[in-house]
Amino acid sequence: MFETILNTIDDVVWGIPTIALILVTGIVMTVAARGIQFTKLRRAFKSIFKENEGKGELSGFSALCTALSATIGTGNIVGVATAILAGGPGALFWMWIAALLGTATKYAECMLAIKYREVKEDGHVLGGPFYVIEKGMGKNWKWLAVLFAIFGTLVGLFGIGTFTQVNGICGAVQNAFDPEKTAVAFTIGQYSYSWATVIAGAIITVGVALVVIGGLQRIAKVAEKVVPAMAIIYVFLGLSVIIMNASKVPAAFALIFKGAFGFDSGIKAISGAAAGTIIRMAMQKGIARGIFSNEAGLGSAPIAASAVQTNEHVEQGLVNMTGTVIDTLIICTMTGLSIVLSGIDVWNSGATGAALTANAFSAMLGGDGVSVQFLLMICLVFFAFTTILGWDYYSEKCLEYLSNGNMTVVKIYRWLYIAAVAIGPYMTISAVWTIADITNGLMAIPNCISLIVLSGIVAKETKDYFNRVPVL
Repeated sequence: MFETILNTIDDVVWGIPTIALILVTGIVMTVAARGIQFTKLRRAFKSIFKENEGKGELSGFSALCTALSATIGTGNIVGVATAILAGGPGALFWMWIAALLGTATKYAECMLAIKYREVKEDGHVLGGPFYVIEKGMGKNWKWLAVLFAIFGTLVGLFGIGTFTQVNGICGAVQNAFDPEKTAVAFTIGQYSYSWATVIAGAIITVGVALVVIGGLQRIAKVAEKVVPAMAIIYVFLGLSVIIMNASKVPAAFALIFKGAFGFDSGIKAISGAAAGTIIRMAMQKGIARGIFSNEAGLGSAPIAASAVQTNEHVEQGLVNMTGTVIDTLIICTMTGLSIVLSGIDVWNSGATGAALTANAFSAMLGGDGVSVQFLLMICLVFFAFTTILGWDYYSEKCLEYLSNGNMTVVKIYRWLYIAAVAIGPYMTISAVWTIADITNGLMAIPNCISLIVLSGIVAKETKDYFNRVPVL
């Protein structure tokens, strides 16, 4: 009954209006920024390692890694798998569309966050969509800023930040060490939990506690070391799958485009359904999981971007928009193509989440599959761990805004966050992802509204910057 209620709420939150709002925001930002994700992408990547001067707490690279630490997580490995199972291969196409438009959205929201941030006398920085709404749209809209901050806190505590990540980690560990659940630690109702899950959950909880208590600087130091290394390993695995099965890639793309536009894609769960239903499911799951993964339009990355040491908010907006390209157009595509290439036997094997992705990689790369599953487990563990850290930072900043800078409240919240990580392994995977979808959608709504309202500012700031600094 609980999951039925959650699914009903999810269908409302992620109905046509929310999907349309996110896509329209991406279109409006693309027009306002003159197609910046296409015309300035090379320049954006060149700016990543540029040393900046100005007020702030993080370098541009550290801010990007902190943002990527929160975006590159279970959404790239587990989320893509659940999207394809629920919406068919066509879901991957809609993830691409959401990412292409979302790259402009990510640029705009990060640029505005730096423009409207607050830098305290001691150098402490607080910024994000809540200040974009309050300062950019005016005091009369502060209620919308408060709503965003409330949803942002909930997303961290109950959505992306805790349950989904630690649940994905424990699922991957169990799949690698005890897939048959032979060593059961305890049972709750119809669900049993292995020692692999219990031990992994405990280790992750302790690790999170040791880092989040140290605040932003410790989170950033962990992120800038772990994220690049894990991304390179995962991309290497994905490229290996594509290169070794190059002859099957055209057929895989055909399945993706068929599913996106209402043709039967071969997955039993949706075969025989009406074309309109297939399109709706592919769009809903693809866009929802795409936003879950890259967070474009969600308003989270601007919170990290606002802490960067810079006097050029447009330039840092460029840097941060590369995160959407890295997260979805590269890493999620590696996962999605591997699953589609693996074929119907793997799709209908009954495996879900991380297990499905691991089975797909193993089937495509051959061998005993053990080493591949172990590497995927390592990637997932570190991706998800850094996402937990990044979202603690985001939700703390939202709470800091709500409490007018009361750090006692923030410190109490940290312990609640750690407690949520501790119970995450014992929640059912379908309920976990549905809760995450709902909180994501609620957070995106006020942020997207503010971006559309301030699209004129985006256009003006972008034009002025490139007239003033035409060459990098």
